[in-house]
Parts: sequence; C-alpha cells; structure tokens
Amino acid sequence: MVIITKDEERNIRDALESVREFEEIVVLDAFSGDGTVEICRRYTSKVFQQEWMGYAKQKQAAVDLAKKEWVLILDADERVTPELKRELAGKIGEGTRDGFYLPRKNFFLGKWIRHSGWWPDYTLRLFRKQVSHVEYREVHEKVVVKGSVGYLKEPVEHYTYRTITDYLRKMEHYSTLSAHELFRKKSAPPLLSMMANPACVFIKMFFLRQGFRDGMHGFILAGLYGCYTFLKYAKIWEKRRNDRGHGVT
Repeated sequence: MVIITKDEERNIRDALESVREFEEIVVLDAFSGDGTVEICRRYTSKVFQQEWMGYAKQKQAAVDLAKKEWVLILDADERVTPELKRELAGKIGEGTRDGFYLPRKNFFLGKWIRHSGWWPDYTLRLFRKQVSHVEYREVHEKVVVKGSVGYLKEPVEHYTYRTITDYLRKMEHYSTLSAHELFRKKSAPPLLSMMANPACVFIKMFFLRQGFRDGMHGFILAGLYGCYTFLKYAKIWEKRRNDRGHGVT
C-alpha cells in the first residue's frame, strides 16, 4: 500500500489505521509542516520525503518505493473497510487479473452521495507493479495497466469536502491545474466555454445524473461544480490574455 501526503494531519491517522494490518505501507511525504510525518511513523518504518512534483509524479515515485508485487494506492482522505480488505486478499490470491477498479463511496458534507455521478465512481487503484504505471497528467491522474483488469464490489470510503470552505480551497488549486492542462491542449474558446459549460455541468449532475435525489447536498454539489467549471475556463482566458500582452480577447 502506498500513500502520498502533504499536511494531512487531520486525515492520515484514520487512513493508516484502516490498513495497519497490511504487510507493506509506504508513505511519501512532501515535507509536511504539521504532524503528518510523526503520525505516519507510528504505523510504518517506510516513511520517505520528496519535494512536491505534482500528483502523478509523486504517486509514481511512491509506487517505485514499494517492494511488493501488488500495490494499492490510497489517498489520505480514504479508508479501507474490513469487507474491502477481505475482497482484496481474495482477488490477489486468485492471480487472474493484473489490476482492479475499486468503487468509491464518496461523502460530501458528511453525507454519502449516491447519485450526481458520484457512485460507484470506479477508480483503478490495485495493480501489479511490474505491468503498471501512473499516467502523467496535471490533475485527475490515473493508473495504466498493461494487462487484464477487473472490478471489485466492496468500496473504499472517501471523505472528501467536509465543508464548503474545504471545497472552495481545493477548487482554487484544482481549477488552476485543469486550466494549465487544457491550455496546453488548446481547448475550445474560453468565452464560449465559460458561458455554456457551467450550466451544462449543473444540468448533467443535478438532473441527468439525478443529483436531486441527494437533496440539498446534490443541489449544492452541482452548483459548486458549475462554479469550478466557470473558474477553470476563466483562468484559461486570463492566461491567453496575459500571453497576448493584456489584449482583449
């Protein structure tokens, strides 16, 4: 099991407690300024530090430090349940696949979001190290497996966005990363995207993916994702404007 950290004092104890029986736990910390490292060393001797290189490179570096054949990537705000542990052990023992997608049970403001496109939210996290790598992307990095993959039934619990302030703080960071990636890909004109995409995102999450069934949580979540989408394209517009010498576009 590998996990990357940066100032995760609030989350890391519960994450590590959920995997404390694992044979190997590797933590790659980006020189946290809080008590993250001290907490991690209570659970594993394999705590390393590396200056932040971006999500994909940081996770790949953590994977490279692992010695076991199979690797599970866990985020600091995620938890492995006893049911998932049993399923992981069984699937690894079968030896019929090279990787597995895990469903994620995402919590927003303390509530499990069952709709809005947030469930089952499959993500490939368990894989054979020799035939896999973390694909480089600015944001939303993913594991690529050269081999057969399957799906697990038991979810990993993901305690994301405990408050709206928490979401807004992360939105600022992730929107910048997404804007950089889309800018390099020469995405659609940002003005058109700013006008149409936020509304499309809200409609998709709240109506088409039935976010209304998540109640007020679903409504707020769809609205926040619309704001995130607007901000992402506004930053692309800003960057293009600056690159053209502050001309109006």
